[in-house]
Amino acid sequence: MAAVTAGKRIIFTGGTGKAGRHAIPYLLNKGHKVMNLDLYPLNHPDVFDLKTDLTDSGQVFNAFTTDMNYAAYEGSSLPQPPDAVIHFAAWARNGLVPDNECFSANTKATYNVIEAACKLGVKKIIIASSETTYGVCFAQGDADYHSFPLEEDYDVDPMDSYALSKICGEKTARAFARRFGNDIYCLRIGNVIEPDEYARDFPAFVAKPETRKRNAWSYVDARDLGQICDLCVQKTGLGFQVFNATNDSITAKTNTADTLKRYAPNTPLTRKMGENEGPLSNRKIREVLGFQEQHDWKMYYKP
Repeated sequence: MAAVTAGKRIIFTGGTGKAGRHAIPYLLNKGHKVMNLDLYPLNHPDVFDLKTDLTDSGQVFNAFTTDMNYAAYEGSSLPQPPDAVIHFAAWARNGLVPDNECFSANTKATYNVIEAACKLGVKKIIIASSETTYGVCFAQGDADYHSFPLEEDYDVDPMDSYALSKICGEKTARAFARRFGNDIYCLRIGNVIEPDEYARDFPAFVAKPETRKRNAWSYVDARDLGQICDLCVQKTGLGFQVFNATNDSITAKTNTADTLKRYAPNTPLTRKMGENEGPLSNRKIREVLGFQEQHDWKMYYKP
């Protein structure tokens, strides 16, 4: 695990959600100060919660210049923008609200967050994109991927409103990074797994690998996602980037080649893959950010 570095002041949106409630403690342990913008409180003793409607641009600008705790009133310094913004807040999938509201709220919130951060001079912005952009997770019917491994230069072509909102977020990030010259990293986050979900979900995942095609037989441990966020905060000067945010290995008993040959026989390989490499490959975060997974699924479930 990477050594603790000088802490940053981080605004984290959606920190009460499934990913955020594990990523934030990791960031705190690395010495960062975190404020959570969400409609519901995280209720962590070291995190200041600020109820914020991210689809309201005025609220976002104001929240980004709000003191991160009440102790700030005791000092002489006026509120300042954060050092970094991590934007995870969103409708997390299709089916929670009507499709048009999912698309509208997600794209508007992401635009507002990126615009406010850029115009306030924030040099590091990290946003949550999604595995769904690869076009199979919420596809109509039994769709095939174009090729394996799924890497960041893939021609993303989803059918659904949620994934489309995430592609719009990536394009928004690219536009603002080009204009403002700051770092905006987009994380195509895999199927997020919390610690208690290994025992509950992985027996079925492993027993019925055909059900994992929509997730490309890949996942990300919520705690390792915290590490990825920290590495993104630390790594500067890359401008606009897209990173797959997943753990290392395929979620199957058989190796990658055999699993893909059986359950995705029509999908070609563009390079030789590692013996147990996840088809939604994390090679870029390992090579560019130095990611080292701490929570391999086989540590928690033995098929």
